[in-house]
This record gives sequence, structure tokens and C-alpha cells, in this order.
Amino acid sequence: MRISAVQRTENENRIRAAMDRLLRGEMPPGGKCDIKTLASEAAVDRTAFYGARPYAHLRAEFERRVQALQDAGEIPKPREAQIARLKTEITKLRERLNQSEQTVDELADFRDQALARLAAQHEEIVWLREAALGTSRVSRLPAPRTTVIGTCS
Repeated sequence: MRISAVQRTENENRIRAAMDRLLRGEMPPGGKCDIKTLASEAAVDRTAFYGARPYAHLRAEFERRVQALQDAGEIPKPREAQIARLKTEITKLRERLNQSEQTVDELADFRDQALARLAAQHEEIVWLREAALGTSRVSRLPAPRTTVIGTCS
């Protein structure tokens, strides 16, 4: 099945983006820095990279770039890239956990202070009520009337 020029351009853009990710070391789980992984990351049939197929020039470019990185000693290795990514993620998660624990501690302290204040205020109210019973200058308010809401006939 033939593809249009627009589709070919879109495919080439996806392939180049996937190529850049792989060469930066962003490997999918179980992936390597190879054509098979490049094809699956770009969602393109792997056979399109071989022979006189439409993306053979991109395979050659990818292999050239991989070789240049290997010569420079900077070839991304999936295991090392994954370990580095996971270490970064662990560090971020530990920071979030420490921040959450600190927030929980602060909120627990606030709750304890609020409960202590409420208890002190309650004790003061009880004390004031007892003190008010002994003096004649303080008069008690009548208890609130309870109204029964009936149905209108």
C-alpha cells in the first residue's frame, strides 16, 4: 500500500523523534538502541528500514549516529539508562515523602494545639459557670422554648 507524501513526512518525523530519544538513552522497558526498538517506538514497520525501502536512509543515519556515540564511548546502554532514570525517580519520591511527613507532623502539632486550647476554654467556661452560681448579680437566662411545628389544617 502506497502512502502519501504527508504520511511519509509524518512517519519520518516520528522516526527522528524516536531516534533522538533512543540516542539520549530514553529506552522503553526491554528495549535497546537498535532498529527494532526504533521501529516500535516510531510505530513504523521494521521492514521499511531495509533495502530500497522508504526509510533505509534513516536506518543508515541512525546506525551512523550510534557508531559515533560508541566511538566516543557514550553509547546509551538500556540498563544504565534505566538505572539512572530510576535513581532520579527514587530521589524525587523520597523528597516528596519527606515533605509529606513534615506536613503530617505540622498538622498533628496544630491539631494537638487546637485540642489543648479547646480543653482550656472548656475548663474556663466550667469554672466561670460555677463561679456565676455563687453570686447573686448574675441571672440565668430562661431555657429556650421548643416549638413544635405542626401541620396546618
